[in-house]
Amino acid sequence: MQNRRINPETIPAPIGLYTHAMEVGPNSRWLVASGQIGIDAAGKVPEGIAAQAEIVWTNLIRILEANTMRMSDVVKINHFLTRREDLAGYNAVRNKYLGDNRPASTLLIVVGLARPEFLVEVEIVAARAVE
Repeated sequence: MQNRRINPETIPAPIGLYTHAMEVGPNSRWLVASGQIGIDAAGKVPEGIAAQAEIVWTNLIRILEANTMRMSDVVKINHFLTRREDLAGYNAVRNKYLGDNRPASTLLIVVGLARPEFLVEVEIVAARAVE
């Protein structure tokens, strides 16, 4: 069984690009990734939400690939932004990487992350049926 989206008709439809719940089939491999931040391989943190979000999502793709998974295996995403005004810029990058995938999702605007220059952090959970 592949991961299945669940959006009950008895509750309001999702207000964004997500699914209310995801069902993971039996005999699946799970991957839980730590929050990724906008810091590049050289240790630099670029300015701006788009640049940081690109790094975050590139790192998440690399983590998935290193575990023979892909974005369609993601069942849950937690997004943390430090500035509400960055939401549109962040969503543009996020949507580019998610494509038509609509995992369960939570987005929070938080006071801060580990260092003040970090504008975004994203963590994922993925599951893939064992073949």
